[in-house]
Amino acid sequence: MIDFCVLGSGVSGSTIANILSKKYSVHVFDKARGPGGRSSNKRFKNNLSFDHGVQYISPKSKIFTKYIKKLHKNKILKTWDENHLDFTFEKKTFSSKYIGKKANNDFIKYNLKNVKKSFSSLITKVSFNKYFWEITLKDKSKYQFKSLILTCPFPQLKKLAKKYLDKKILKLNVQMQPNITVMIALKNQKSLPISSIKFNDDILAWAANENSKNRFKSNISLWTLQATLMWSKKTINKYKIDKSIMNQLITRFIKLTGFEKNKIIFKRIHGWKYSYNYEKTPYLSLWNNKYNLGICGDWFNGPKVENAWLSANDLAKKIK
Repeated sequence: MIDFCVLGSGVSGSTIANILSKKYSVHVFDKARGPGGRSSNKRFKNNLSFDHGVQYISPKSKIFTKYIKKLHKNKILKTWDENHLDFTFEKKTFSSKYIGKKANNDFIKYNLKNVKKSFSSLITKVSFNKYFWEITLKDKSKYQFKSLILTCPFPQLKKLAKKYLDKKILKLNVQMQPNITVMIALKNQKSLPISSIKFNDDILAWAANENSKNRFKSNISLWTLQATLMWSKKTINKYKIDKSIMNQLITRFIKLTGFEKNKIIFKRIHGWKYSYNYEKTPYLSLWNNKYNLGICGDWFNGPKVENAWLSANDLAKKIK
């Protein structure tokens, strides 16, 4: 029987799986078609792609900075510190922006390189049977494991494992925030000396020039657009059926940048209903010896990649 089942292949899931795999047998499951979670990358064609989730990593703590610099040295990550425009004029200290050499899920793939993994595998039920965990997938297949690690967002955690969680955990005031992202490709565009634009707008918050990441050369210009929190909250429950939502975000981008709308040859929208949590909880991670159940994720302590990584490392220390 395999020692650990890890649900989720995002930052926290891939990190805890990598750490545990050095001593134990581990199997990672994810409902998505590939690894990454919110660090996912969407391929347009050939080597042209969009980082439609996490835009970059900007480490703050010493321990996480050390980890990121190691990945940079090993050429898993590279810097993206060119011309980033900020029209909100917020006063922030400069910090390096790291991105994947090929895509922003590169370090996720690096973490999971030697770990058993199953994608397109939606877990619908988990149950603890005195000595082991049994998980049930959407296709009704079942697997048994000695221990279970859950890295899903807080609302999904409560739905899946409520009977195994302490009341103090269930009563946590965690407010998961949504995120709406639109990807567009424009034909016959000249290369712009701009890496990203942060807007002072009520609909469009951010736009990233994928061409500026120097992963490909093309006369097709790829941009990733992210909506404001206000707009995401307003549209998250209807963006899949209401095409005007995507078009409104694109129209705002065109208006603010001067690009020509008739040159758009590709557009797609993606949303995360439970993208991140701004507020910190009293915990960094959780381990329950009674059930051999571990929980980690960025929702414990903040919205950044670093928060997810710190949570996973904290959980690893608690597991004996």
